[in-house]
Amino acid sequence: MNPPLVEKYMYLALDEARKNFITLSGGPFGACIVKNGHVLAVARNTVLENDATCHAEINAIRIASKELGSFDLSGSVIYSTTEPCPMCFTAIHWAHIDAIVYGTSIQDAQKLGFNELPISNNTLKELGKSSVCIVSSFMFEECLQLFNDWSCLKGKQIY
Repeated sequence: MNPPLVEKYMYLALDEARKNFITLSGGPFGACIVKNGHVLAVARNTVLENDATCHAEINAIRIASKELGSFDLSGSVIYSTTEPCPMCFTAIHWAHIDAIVYGTSIQDAQKLGFNELPISNNTLKELGKSSVCIVSSFMFEECLQLFNDWSCLKGKQIY
């Protein structure tokens, strides 16, 4: 499957991530899940609300699953500002999401000081024999700018 690369969906994820510049409830990470041109969910990282599992992708999966009344999100694509971590990749796989489209890499998040495991989505896909399609570096510059803006933010917390 070659997912459609639609900038407006990544912009939704970027705009959602920027909300954390005000709330400081999580890091500079956003996600958007789309199915058949319909936005099912837009979410941001809310880890700092005292739940380490509340990454943008996990929050988006929870919203989309509730919207559809099913854990099965087959036929959908998740746009993520940053390459999903191993936890998020696994959740995406289990939710049967067809494709991941992301901007910056796990290594880019590590450069900001985030405690990321340096295991790429491609490695996880290969090891787990997952069928999820992976598109990297989509709107990379815009996603990197999100990181650059975050790095200048006062009161931010790295975890």
